[in-house]
Amino acid sequence: MNGNKIAFHEITNEMREKISINAGEITDDEALLMIENHVLETGKFSLYSVHEKSEIIKRVFCALRKDLDILQQYADDDEISEIMVNGKDDIFLERRGKIEKANVFFEKTEDLEEVIRRICAKVHREINELNPIVDARLANGSRVNAVYKNIAINGPILTIRKFPKKEITMEMLITNETISDEAADFMRKLIVAGYNIFVSGGTSSGKTTFLNVLSAYIPKEERVIVIEDSAELQINEIRNIVRLECRNANVQGKGKVDMKQLIKTSLRMRPDRIIVGEVRGEEVLDMIQAMNTGHDGSLSTGHGNSIEGMLRRLESMFLQAADFPIEAIRSQIAEGIDIIVHMGRLSDKSRKVLEIAEIRGFDGSNILINQLFKYKINKGLVRSENELFNIEKLELKRIDL
Repeated sequence: MNGNKIAFHEITNEMREKISINAGEITDDEALLMIENHVLETGKFSLYSVHEKSEIIKRVFCALRKDLDILQQYADDDEISEIMVNGKDDIFLERRGKIEKANVFFEKTEDLEEVIRRICAKVHREINELNPIVDARLANGSRVNAVYKNIAINGPILTIRKFPKKEITMEMLITNETISDEAADFMRKLIVAGYNIFVSGGTSSGKTTFLNVLSAYIPKEERVIVIEDSAELQINEIRNIVRLECRNANVQGKGKVDMKQLIKTSLRMRPDRIIVGEVRGEEVLDMIQAMNTGHDGSLSTGHGNSIEGMLRRLESMFLQAADFPIEAIRSQIAEGIDIIVHMGRLSDKSRKVLEIAEIRGFDGSNILINQLFKYKINKGLVRSENELFNIEKLELKRIDL
């Protein structure tokens, strides 16, 4: 846009003064018309193309009339999956898996702070020096993390993780080569049969998306309890569904409801299946115990660099909750989780299922892993020679692999 960032902020300030006088009296359409007329009549934009003028008009309108200010255009762009604001000057975007720097900036730190406050107010949260971190979600399902300037050295930090408006299906994942046709059919049968499945992977590896896709295979007549820190899962096919979300404490330090509490109360709701969006701490104890007390078909995710690494993290989280011998912890994990799916991002930024393995059991010292599928460069997700060892749930449902 001719690199003229100053012009954008100049016209924003000019229009802010004009519109603010009648802010409560004019409609969005009237405000947009005022901005259009001002841009088209201002000589400093005479060398700009029609497209560039249109972009400036849209950006100014968003800055003045939308909650996200200059970020609104990126929130409305379906190709952008993440908005990362590192202080007022540096805004980065993830577009189709690749990171790029935006050509806009906040004129003042106070403008960015105002955007963060508006977001927090919408979800009944407060951010200040006493409460400098906020995790929340927008009405459209996007996940928001904000960090106040007293603990962020380069200014207020805002991160918005967007989720696709169009529901992603297993067929789409197969087309994108995220998973093979054979592995997809294998996972469908395991979901229907009620295997407890855990999805691991790094940040932005596609764990939540894959969990969403797997949930589509849950039989429609079952009662499902969904538990999340911030609601992200989009499960639309189940009618008998309960959605529970954690809540932070208020400024007096009261009212906090954590994942551990929600898992415990879910057991009293007569669930057929429990879906835990992501385990991060001592709530893993309650989740594993739920899996071990007849709640088959449970699903969850967690951050891990490999299947082995994920199991070690689960052990560490378990130890946060209870001082059990490591052998007892490993035995509980091996009895609770049937299948682990590991996701990852390759160098080309594509998301793939890298491995599917069965937790075969516990030998008294170690958790036994039975590798079933493994991703190989130029070959994709390949089935191993190993067979599924624990087939009782398939047999009960009379499902053939």
